[in-house]
Amino acid sequence: MSEQQLQGYEDVTLYTLTPERERELYEKQIECNFIWTNKDGHGIGVIMNYVARDGRIWLTATSQRARIKALRRDPRASVVISSMGTDMGPGKQITYKGRVVLHEDQATKDWFYPAMAQIISPYPAPTVEAAMQHLDTPLRVVIELIPEKTIAFDGDAISQASYDGKVPGHEA
Repeated sequence: MSEQQLQGYEDVTLYTLTPERERELYEKQIECNFIWTNKDGHGIGVIMNYVARDGRIWLTATSQRARIKALRRDPRASVVISSMGTDMGPGKQITYKGRVVLHEDQATKDWFYPAMAQIISPYPAPTVEAAMQHLDTPLRVVIELIPEKTIAFDGDAISQASYDGKVPGHEA
């Protein structure tokens, strides 16, 4: 189908987040849907806290978790970050598709634990110190998602086009 045939809201790629809004979203949000593929080829996802740093998404789990075993087999993964619950309001999202690197070294844990503890305190841990104790376990692995592709959507942009009468095929 050519671009000229697309009408209405068929081509939502017109409504992408600007680089500044994308950065704002991934820095403000603290949860994402982390998605990997199991050995049967099914996509599986869980909601996880994350740290945004250096254009990468950093998460953690313990090594006996199914996701870590799956990522050791196949490092391809994705995260979906929504604006829901932030002061940006609903309707914005980013999907990062990429590959993960699993870190078990102390240097990574030394910067990651305090950063994640700031995010997960006061829930589920009452203090930053308690959060760090919660994280610092022998089986803990730090997951680094290196984005290879980004899909971003800005619901505010599509809404504005609607209000302005600038939806393709429906211009005033």
